[in-house]
Amino acid sequence: MKKSLLLATALSVASVALLGACQQDNKAVLDKLAAIDKRLENIEKKGIGGGGQPQRPQRPAPDPTKTYAVAVDDAPVIGSPNALVTIVKAYEYACPFCEKARPTLQQIHETYGDKVRVVYAPFVVHPQTATLPAQATCAGHRQGKFKEIDELLWEKVFKARKFEEETILALGKDVPGMDAGKYATDLKSKDCEAWVQKHMQSLSMLGVGATPAFFINGRFLSGAQPFPAFKTVIDEELKKAEERVAQGTSADSYYRTWVVEKGLKKLDAPKP
Repeated sequence: MKKSLLLATALSVASVALLGACQQDNKAVLDKLAAIDKRLENIEKKGIGGGGQPQRPQRPAPDPTKTYAVAVDDAPVIGSPNALVTIVKAYEYACPFCEKARPTLQQIHETYGDKVRVVYAPFVVHPQTATLPAQATCAGHRQGKFKEIDELLWEKVFKARKFEEETILALGKDVPGMDAGKYATDLKSKDCEAWVQKHMQSLSMLGVGATPAFFINGRFLSGAQPFPAFKTVIDEELKKAEERVAQGTSADSYYRTWVVEKGLKKLDAPKP
């Protein structure tokens, strides 16, 4: 009975933590639940003495106060290359919270203009439906058409709930100036499969396990947060960046110098 109650409490805490985000599913979820179950068994074996309370198992996550070295090489970017604030969005096309965050990102672009850019990094949590759309962004990006393909994926795939291969392949014919044949070939290529996996592995090393997840100049923000939550971090990072540029850092190298080179390369190991 005690174990069942503790497990229910732990799962409730985990669910609350993931409000506003789509959690990675299938085997990953089962593995996480098994790990929680095992830790609870260890708690029961050791016993709780002196009126102490059991420690609730928590899923390791990036520390919002730290800066993480999120790579942006070969990822699609919307915004100025000289932007002093870079937002990396980890997302997929089967997650309603990712779609919900789109107006907020548009508001950020309208508010900050060339001071902020957004980098789009695929992170598939629903592999059966979201893998091919992620590869479609790779195919579109290869022709400089990421923005157009992204719009179509939301409008004609996500909103219509049409994740079939035929629908996604047809998008290549709907983008002016796109080579539809090359798009179709790239979409199912090993290169685009590897491109998606590379970004997922990089983000996983930094503790990402749900979408959407954001890194604002390397600082973590989880879920489909409202505009004020983004604004607080953006303003703090923008102020630091402007000071550093005034001291000699070039705008076009700011992210590489202060985030990629100086940031944490992986998630800190959880304390025992």
